[in-house]
Amino acid sequence: MQTSIGASPEADRVTALGHGRRQTRDIVELVVGYGLIVAVVWTPRPEQRWVYFGAIAWFLVSTVSSFPGWSAIGCRITGFRRSLWVVAVALALAFTAITLASELHTLHHPGSPVQWVRAFGGYTVWAFTQQLLLQGYFLVRFLRVLPNKAWAVIVAATVFALVHLPNPILTPVTLLWGLVACFAFLRSRNIYPLAIAHAIFGICVTITVPATIHHNMRVGLGYLTYTPPPNVHLSQIDHSVSTDAWVIAEAPTRRSARQARP
Repeated sequence: MQTSIGASPEADRVTALGHGRRQTRDIVELVVGYGLIVAVVWTPRPEQRWVYFGAIAWFLVSTVSSFPGWSAIGCRITGFRRSLWVVAVALALAFTAITLASELHTLHHPGSPVQWVRAFGGYTVWAFTQQLLLQGYFLVRFLRVLPNKAWAVIVAATVFALVHLPNPILTPVTLLWGLVACFAFLRSRNIYPLAIAHAIFGICVTITVPATIHHNMRVGLGYLTYTPPPNVHLSQIDHSVSTDAWVIAEAPTRRSARQARP
């Protein structure tokens, strides 16, 4: 076998062994991480809480133990402006959806700025967390274990969408968003514009689509067991958790057990 100048067969074997171990580790982290997310989505309460904390622990430990650097996972300034087109598109689509919802009388939203912050402040942070998981954890690993970037993007977006089953709104929306976000990430390697766009899309769906259709943005077992609260009103001030949920937990803005996910 031909080797590069200065290299030896032994060095090549060591390099190949290291690469193989890295791929094996990536596969294990992907399978276990995704399995825990699916388990959280489909586990009933109160057992769900323990699975949720187990998932958090797994992602923290596996990320720290194989941390590739902040820049590699998209937490950097470089490339921010290059991806701002995603935010512009999100704003344009949101404006169109809000206008249409207003005409169809399905628009419902908090009234005051304080209520907006209470309703969606926590979700905005959650949108960043979801993008960090999608691109900074899953996509980065799929890029190392799959033969090309296109396949890595497709698989990452697909597993992202499948977590949202059986929600008929979020599943197709997250598949499309996952594809766009992952390809945009490959160009800029910056996660911040994607998180902003994610928050815009999520809030837009929440205030334009009736909760009776998306079940207050629930997925998995939470979607199937959703029961509209008594005295249903159009305000979404107390909506629980986030839209494109990877790890389903209690909503940062939830104020009553009546609105808890299973």
